[in-house]
Amino acid sequence: MALLRQVKADLLARRNVEAYVVALVVICFAVVSIINDIVPDQLKWSALFAAVGLLVYRLTLPEQRRTSPSDLIRDRSAFDTLPATVVFANARDVRVFAPSAVNLLSPETCETLRTQVLRHKGGSVRIVTLDPEEPEAIRLASRQLDESVEHQLQSLPAALAITLERLAHIATWKTPGELNYRLFPYNPGFSLVLIDPETSHGRAIVEIHGFHNTSTFARMHLNLTREQNDRWYAYWVQQFDHLWDAARPSDKPQPTSH
Repeated sequence: MALLRQVKADLLARRNVEAYVVALVVICFAVVSIINDIVPDQLKWSALFAAVGLLVYRLTLPEQRRTSPSDLIRDRSAFDTLPATVVFANARDVRVFAPSAVNLLSPETCETLRTQVLRHKGGSVRIVTLDPEEPEAIRLASRQLDESVEHQLQSLPAALAITLERLAHIATWKTPGELNYRLFPYNPGFSLVLIDPETSHGRAIVEIHGFHNTSTFARMHLNLTREQNDRWYAYWVQQFDHLWDAARPSDKPQPTSH
């Protein structure tokens, strides 16, 4: 099963495709030859020479750098140093879950989503935050995210109000792409950002909230791609799907003009 998952991950990432094609041809020829010697010798030698040629070619390629733990596990500072224009460059599908998402949805990031993702027909931004109409869930999440952080700069209820106001404004923008947002009734203990998750170059950033942190920037972040770990990458993509299905649609109130 591990081998099959590796092959699947390679094919989705368009990696080692030529090797799999030649291997499949050689295996087919071998099986047919065992059953009945109906394959001409010329084709057999062609397949053999192709396999040897591919092997020699791959020996000339530089060795792929293996993923180190530092590539997978970081804190928020590793991602906040990248401009939003870089993080969402060429993206067409962005999915976010966060209790308030106020740190992600800065004015700069909102403008980047408009110019990078929503400017494309079929571009999609889906965001899930906590539901402000669930006061007990907000209270408990605030205890975890606000009171257990040594150097806190904002409160969850205020941050959530800011985010929902921004989302209401974005929902009124006239763009080819579409933004939708929903509200979830409790905090599952993580935040999640997916960038083009259904593609071979997709990316999943998972922030683990924990219980006690020196600051919000000190929380552990997982940076996952399908190539690195297909199983857990797919797991977090499915986590968002479950959150989205369980969340209630927002009323999308029209913002008041100023």
